[in-house]
Amino acid sequence: MPNVSMKKITKLLVANRGEIALRVMRSAREMGIQTVAVYSEADRTALHVRFADEAICLGPPPSSESYLRIDKIMDAAKQTGADAIHPGYGFLSENEDFARACEDNDIIFVGPSGDSIELMGSKLGAKAAVAKFGVPLVPGTSEPISSIREAKKIAAEIGYPILIKASAGGGGKGMRMVESEAQFEEQMARAVSEATSAFGDGSVFIEKYVTQPRHIEFQIFGDTHGNVVHLFERECSIQRRHQKVVEEAPSAILTPALRQKMGEAAVNVAKAAKYYNAGTVEFIVDGHLNFYFLEMNTRLQVEHPVTEQITGIDLVQLQLRVAQGEKLPFAQEQLALRGHAIEVRVYAEDPTNNFLPDIGTLQTYKRPQGHGIRVDDGFEQGMTVPFYYDPMIAKMICTAETREQAIEKMIRAIDEYEITGLATTLGFCRFVMTHEAFRSGHFDTKFIEKYFKPESLGGTAPAEEQTLAAALAVYLDDQKKMPAVPVSSQAATQGSPWKTKRLYPA
Repeated sequence: MPNVSMKKITKLLVANRGEIALRVMRSAREMGIQTVAVYSEADRTALHVRFADEAICLGPPPSSESYLRIDKIMDAAKQTGADAIHPGYGFLSENEDFARACEDNDIIFVGPSGDSIELMGSKLGAKAAVAKFGVPLVPGTSEPISSIREAKKIAAEIGYPILIKASAGGGGKGMRMVESEAQFEEQMARAVSEATSAFGDGSVFIEKYVTQPRHIEFQIFGDTHGNVVHLFERECSIQRRHQKVVEEAPSAILTPALRQKMGEAAVNVAKAAKYYNAGTVEFIVDGHLNFYFLEMNTRLQVEHPVTEQITGIDLVQLQLRVAQGEKLPFAQEQLALRGHAIEVRVYAEDPTNNFLPDIGTLQTYKRPQGHGIRVDDGFEQGMTVPFYYDPMIAKMICTAETREQAIEKMIRAIDEYEITGLATTLGFCRFVMTHEAFRSGHFDTKFIEKYFKPESLGGTAPAEEQTLAAALAVYLDDQKKMPAVPVSSQAATQGSPWKTKRLYPA
């Protein structure tokens, strides 16, 4: 743990954009903390820019020239006198160099230490650390694969099917499922190639492929005084392209005994990383309710609101208080579940076209209202969803006393949500809410491939449009994965290829 010092935050720079920037600023304002927005030229009129007390333009629209520029963000903090930086999620939120740059410049980083981020950023390093604390791991290799022959032998011992996974990164990149030895070498080559392209690191490892997998994560929180607690679980098994679309808390399948066991394991993962501030420990759970450590996200999660709804705790304010050196204001035994919350992510994506981006202008944008409905967004009617960044429009969270009531409330809220001008995932989310597999709780991460067909929502896009949308999806993903420019670097990177070819309405 670091040397504990109490340093009150007076001005907070939020190194992010959109709904999460607004979310953080609102909690900061309630604490009497001034806020600074940073933005790219594409976000000049964005809501988070208008909400902040001050705003600094970082540069051109591509994230590699704006939101990923550590040097520019540090300059903005110095220029405005910000004494703390909140990274939000995505962009630089899990970049150890960014956390260390804050420390080097005597700026509070609202998150864990650079060492914790670095340790948990390596899947193999994280596994080695948590194994010492007895946290269950999926059977597999503990070191990067160096020999195809030896790897085949290990795969045979584990038993097919297996997964070949990139040591660095996530989001499904560099991940290949292998059903038999005959497929091994080809899938290995593809995994290494994808990992090298996406992360600049071709290291891969092998682990057993878990059948009927559920993705269940635990929100953990630590302070700089050595206290660590968990704030229960979130069910995140409804996914497309290995990325979440629907989340809920608590999970429909966890018993109190299993919840306690998994929660204790999550706390041990945090202790293994000497962790403080907000973090998430992700587990994979099989059809027999055996659970295994998957990875740790060293930041606030997109789906953190469902935890806030079932605990009554403002996680952002807690982040800020812990960053100031305060102790956690509660112990594990003081925390209790209250009701049920479900979140759907409203993306500018076309579910009938393989969930590919459909960026454009929000010609109509009217949020649902009523008891138990929360919408976290960064848009208003008439604004354009820029194609440089993740196409999420909003997160909608519905809370009720029971899971069944929360589902019905969500269906009503989806029906009330009016968005025209582009395709969204709202129709797919309604499909999930009304499907028997989801309502019964008997589903896993293969929900989409098992149950969803594009014709369920009607229609598919023309072939040319599909090709352009697919290319846009690749570009967006590359932007999110592009390495950040170091503090000392002033090198400019190339602009977006989409600047010269407009695909969607301005």
